[in-house]
Amino acid sequence: MKSKILRGRLLTFVSEPAGSDDHASYRYIEDGAVVIAEGKIVSVGEWSDALSLVAPKAEIVDHRPGLILPGFIDTHIHYPQMQVIGSYAKDLLEWLNTYTFIEEQRFSDETHAARIASLFCDELVRYGTTTAAVYCTVHPQSAEAFFAEAKKRDMRMIAGKVMMDRNAPEGLRDTPQQSYDDTKVLLTKWDGVGRLHYAITPRFALTSSHEQLEMAQDLARQFPDAYIQTHVNESLGEIAFAKELYPNLPDYVGIYEHYGLLGPKTLLGHCIHMNDREIEALAETASVAVFCPTSNLFIGSGLFDRRKMLEANVRIGVATDVGGGTSFSMLRTLDEGYKVLQLRGQRLSPLESFFMMTLGNARALSLEHKIGSLEPGADADIVVLDAHALPHMTLKMEQVESLSEELFLLQTCGDDRVIAETYVAGEAAKSRLG
Repeated sequence: MKSKILRGRLLTFVSEPAGSDDHASYRYIEDGAVVIAEGKIVSVGEWSDALSLVAPKAEIVDHRPGLILPGFIDTHIHYPQMQVIGSYAKDLLEWLNTYTFIEEQRFSDETHAARIASLFCDELVRYGTTTAAVYCTVHPQSAEAFFAEAKKRDMRMIAGKVMMDRNAPEGLRDTPQQSYDDTKVLLTKWDGVGRLHYAITPRFALTSSHEQLEMAQDLARQFPDAYIQTHVNESLGEIAFAKELYPNLPDYVGIYEHYGLLGPKTLLGHCIHMNDREIEALAETASVAVFCPTSNLFIGSGLFDRRKMLEANVRIGVATDVGGGTSFSMLRTLDEGYKVLQLRGQRLSPLESFFMMTLGNARALSLEHKIGSLEPGADADIVVLDAHALPHMTLKMEQVESLSEELFLLQTCGDDRVIAETYVAGEAAKSRLG
């Protein structure tokens, strides 16, 4: 396969920034080159050295003055909720019952599922996201459609069919045995195919019986390398209902703990209203608390306490949570995350934001050896950003004097228009959308 060289300003993180002045946490090259071959990064360095590293017939793509980074990573998103985004409701449970559970029943139709899966992947690419942890619906065909689409595009994706056998419309309920059988078939078929990974996905404790969570536990024992994804402590009403359903367990996190569903590859969406025991349980099991700021603000669920999580050594991911979340953009998501933390009296520097949406989320997914950085051997999943894409940003850039200021402008004002290109496994993907 012909080699490719991307030229531009390069930014990649090597560690979590301690603040806005932690220049040792990242590598920045003013005129750099990323050499790509067979879907992988071959080398990264100064442009002046690039041509000596590859065959002279390498394709050169000049993205100057664009900023080249690893592709963005989203650790919690619902592909069947594309047409739920922007739906009005007073709280989480009303939103689920009024819109989401109705919409998700449409995914029993495999043609509909395939159409939305394709549009969903288009939208991720449009916003620079190259990897996501994705919820399908209860229907096996929804997962089949998503995995087939992601495989066709050679995207690194994590996904799973949700397991839910109560407190939902009949068209969205399976049984404990059916959820076990469907999950096992899908996991065996798709996990490890291309760049795909499977997530055992009990939607949340409210929609899973004791028997179903026992089935999820059995699957987790059989497939210890599989991901587990679910929701916890998103809203006070949800927490009260969980307590009614599981009165003998100490708290909401304790439900998943009881069924052996916590661990280094467990992704817990939201984690807003956490008590000290729950935080300790996450830290002890190395489970991941997933921060979903646009969703939490839109539904009015509450404000994530990042400082408390970090002080307890809890691993953190950040995510759009579409369709409760209001944007597919990780830039918009971190913009809202910044505001949530401002309200909490907590600082989030631009360096920390861009770390979170790249290497930080790769670490949250235990995939830092594959994605999240511009390093030789990593997947060539790359995004190119243009801080001059919008007139008011161009004007602001006249006053920008540092990389940190540019990153903050991109985060605060950027949308899909600042994504100059998205590369998936080394191939330009956004420009092909038309």
